[in-house]
Amino acid sequence: MKPSIKQFPEFSKVSKQLLQAMPYQYIGSDINVCIQTEEFTCLCPWTGLPDFADLTIKYVPSKVVVELKSLKMYLQSYRMVGMVHESVVNSIMKDLKALLKPKKIYVELKFKIRGGISTTVSAGKY
Repeated sequence: MKPSIKQFPEFSKVSKQLLQAMPYQYIGSDINVCIQTEEFTCLCPWTGLPDFADLTIKYVPSKVVVELKSLKMYLQSYRMVGMVHESVVNSIMKDLKALLKPKKIYVELKFKIRGGISTTVSAGKY
């Protein structure tokens, strides 16, 4: 079976079309979802060097939850895209809010030290 194009990131742009949602079976029962990875990467738009970050996503679902494989592929699409840290966190937040329409959501990126400086950028309230 030939894989569909939708299953793979393009690596030259952020592929938000990769994100998929699944129905949340316990609508009305608030739960806290926390997704973490230490393997997030994007590129510095000025130097082209990779930026590595720990990513944390926390949300309270309303009617759907994010399908984790699709989230992984979506996050990998940032790998070859040049973006400043503040734009990355806002991009992830915007795409997840549009897909999930959660009751609450919080996205945090802790970028590793490069040039002696580390950066933590977050968006949302939790």
